[in-house]
Amino acid sequence: MTSRLDYNHVAPEGMKGLGAAHTYVGASLGMALAELVYLRVSQINGCAYCLDLHTRRLVAEGFTVEKLALVSVWREAEALFSERERAALAWAETVTKVAETTVPDAEFAAVSAQFSGKELADLTLAISLMNAYNRMAIAFRATPAAVKRAAQG
Repeated sequence: MTSRLDYNHVAPEGMKGLGAAHTYVGASLGMALAELVYLRVSQINGCAYCLDLHTRRLVAEGFTVEKLALVSVWREAEALFSERERAALAWAETVTKVAETTVPDAEFAAVSAQFSGKELADLTLAISLMNAYNRMAIAFRATPAAVKRAAQG
């Protein structure tokens, strides 16, 4: 994969703004939950750069390989995920696929049972943020760290 554009270099102020939202969301939701949501959104969008990054971060947060391997099929592996994680993952899916789902009332009711209004707004911000990051990384072909390491030797 050849990178098309270093968006961090050419638009540093814009990326700084996204970074501030990232810091806010991590502090609000907790990094482990935010990273789990980031991973699921990145799986849906097919973002190699973000999948690499957020998998490594979740390992650092103490997630097991088994849990990471089953994030994309979390409904089938629900015993590995807390009720709050399952609600966040379901919300991440329906919001990321908004054009298909139109975010049904039943999904809103389910996530609202686990998150306060502020938490839900912050969770939705996290999902929206990761969708933005995915689009930047995919559009400009950001190279995953693992790919860079493999190319070096």
